[in-house]
Amino acid sequence: MTTFNDIFKSSFLEKAASFSLADAGIALAAAFLIGMFIYLIYKKTFSGIMYSRPFNISLVALTMLTTFIILAVTSNIVLSLGMVGALSIVRFRTAIKDPMDLVFLFWAIGGGIVLGAGFIPLAVLGSVVIGLLLIAFAGNNVADTPYILMVNCIDEEAESGAVSLVKRVFPKYRVKSKTVAPARGVELVFEVRMRNGETSFINEMAALPGITNTALVSYNGEYAS
Repeated sequence: MTTFNDIFKSSFLEKAASFSLADAGIALAAAFLIGMFIYLIYKKTFSGIMYSRPFNISLVALTMLTTFIILAVTSNIVLSLGMVGALSIVRFRTAIKDPMDLVFLFWAIGGGIVLGAGFIPLAVLGSVVIGLLLIAFAGNNVADTPYILMVNCIDEEAESGAVSLVKRVFPKYRVKSKTVAPARGVELVFEVRMRNGETSFINEMAALPGITNTALVSYNGEYAS
């Protein structure tokens, strides 16, 4: 017959007694700091359509969540196998539209894994290097930003004037599309690159004879903003 002594001598209580609260606290505190660093880098380098603060906060939570899971897994090989099986059934239905969001997700998960394994200096060094690289690349993108220029012309003469102005202002440009409709005239779509956000040429474009509408939007290869 099982007695109370047998229950209190169970392996579950032995594992609870061997748990180090100090080590777990240090790891979770480091995970919070690394997560906040990821939060700041994401906010500074974001270049998509709409900044999502809940997604950014989830990066902090994901770093800490991964850390305490790895803390439990590294203490028991049987638990680690069970955790792999449990996590294999998890499916994420939310589509990641921006590749950079996927980079930050892997960064948060990787940082949590490294911290949970006890390699705090490696997590700090890796996060600093990755953060500096992302800031450097983000700064280069701002200096030479691609834009989509849309121009509506009433006839071919107005189209020629618009193309001439684009050639004069932009050394390099690309015609993305041209649409001709009898009722609306000619619609031209250019891909251009501007430095320092100079947009005064739009006023000159709109003042050309035969130009009925002009629009300029930023472009990152997939989305307009």
